[in-house]
Amino acid sequence: MGSRILYFSDRTWSHINSILLIRYVFRVSCEFAIWDGTFPLTISQEKTSFCYGVKFVNKTLSAWLVLGINACFLTLSGLSAQSTKDILAGLIDQNANTYETVAQEIWELAEVGYMENESSEMLQGLLRSAGFEVASGVAGIPTAFVASYGEGGPIIGIMGEYDALPGITQSRSAERDPILRKIAGHACGHHLFGTGSVAAAVAVKDWLEKTGAPGTIRVYGTPAEEGGAGKVYMVREGLMDDVDVMLHWHAGSQNEANAESSLANKSGKFRFYGQSAHAAGAPWRGRSALDGVEAMHSMVNMMREHVTPATRIHYVVTAGGSAPNVIPDFAESYIYVRHPDPNEVRRMFDWVAEIAKGAAMGTETRVEHEVIHGIYNVLPNEALGRVMHANLTAVGGVEYTEEEHQYAEMIQTSFPEGVPPIERAMVIEPFEVVEVGTGGSTDVGDVSWTVPTAGLSTATWVPGTSAHSWQAVAAGGTDIGNKGMINAAKALAFTMYDLFTEPSLIEAAQEEFFRRRGPDYVYEPLVGDREPPLDYRASVVGNGNN
Repeated sequence: MGSRILYFSDRTWSHINSILLIRYVFRVSCEFAIWDGTFPLTISQEKTSFCYGVKFVNKTLSAWLVLGINACFLTLSGLSAQSTKDILAGLIDQNANTYETVAQEIWELAEVGYMENESSEMLQGLLRSAGFEVASGVAGIPTAFVASYGEGGPIIGIMGEYDALPGITQSRSAERDPILRKIAGHACGHHLFGTGSVAAAVAVKDWLEKTGAPGTIRVYGTPAEEGGAGKVYMVREGLMDDVDVMLHWHAGSQNEANAESSLANKSGKFRFYGQSAHAAGAPWRGRSALDGVEAMHSMVNMMREHVTPATRIHYVVTAGGSAPNVIPDFAESYIYVRHPDPNEVRRMFDWVAEIAKGAAMGTETRVEHEVIHGIYNVLPNEALGRVMHANLTAVGGVEYTEEEHQYAEMIQTSFPEGVPPIERAMVIEPFEVVEVGTGGSTDVGDVSWTVPTAGLSTATWVPGTSAHSWQAVAAGGTDIGNKGMINAAKALAFTMYDLFTEPSLIEAAQEEFFRRRGPDYVYEPLVGDREPPLDYRASVVGNGNN
């Protein structure tokens, strides 16, 4: 039997059951589509590889026609943008159970930075099974990867994170319920981040494959965002130099897609070495490494009076001795220095290093320090952000069931007064351009100074939830988190489609990027030339296994 392709007008196609196309596209069981619209239909000869039956019914026609799989995708390529986005959304929904299962398995694993072995492999497995070529262990990081599909330009990148935070654990309960056997939890929602990005990329990959549209998708698996700066080493390696546009997203307590900056950040571990002795029997024979740390912290707190208001400095003592009656011969401070300007971060971190030398001199100890991570502020891109915001608006917010509403109410009882209404999860926040960062830091910053970058956030947590909290861990392990992830995947997929089909959007994003960055910009990573600190979480993990 000869094969034929049907070319439908947008009006005609709108009457056709979309399930038909989806089932053609993904080669699952076919159902009949019933159409009672009008003619004419233009029919032309074309060679095809698969055949299915479709029944068209109206007052004048009842006939069996033979369609090939290729015909469906020629039809797809001629659809309106909204029709195609509806199909992309349907594809993500069709596979939502798989993505939700993977995300929750990563939630259970809660692997910390540079040790996300199983989490990384699960995401790589999804991509390989979808037809992506995956390069593992890039930039000297065993858990980093780059997955690619397609040929030529434009090259659209999308990033995914998957590391957990040490020192905070929680079950899925709406009441405080730490899991004592665990050392980390997904208090920043990276289990959703990585999986949602993969979901978006796979949906758009199927569209590229079946329509033959030009372009390349790159999925960047970026480990150790929480203090390890995994993306910085990938940027430094040049892995993103040829990307036209980069997208990302993040878990959150509301839905927004702002063009928003962040704080630059540099961290280091300051290690003091002294001399042990009996604290009561012969204290004069000892030199306390802990005294060195305390003296350093005292002077850093004096320093706070003389820094600009935008500066943030915070630290923890990661080692300080084991017994009060033994003068500790080793102590360690892990310190962060943040500011909107990376050059100011450099200056202040150097100041802290000089303070450490003074503290060592005053306590007759010895000090050395190791830079752990250093990241730039995010360079906003309004042109790209507005595209993201439009697509997030099209997707909409997170709608709770009655049970989820009750869960959210219970979560909110643990918050201070003045929490936002639960219905805020359904709202898309107005678009904003935030030129100067005021909150946290992210290694997305270094990426944004290398390629035009935009991101969004969805309500994966109960409105009013703070990141890095037990409430974030809890909600991220429920369908509230899953729903936000699926919404993010759809908004990202829609944005990728727009970028692939409207070159002017990429041109506008790149024009703004080069203007903001300036003609004389030269990238100088805050981490210098150090290798990735693959063991920076070793002290909290013990043997390296969670």
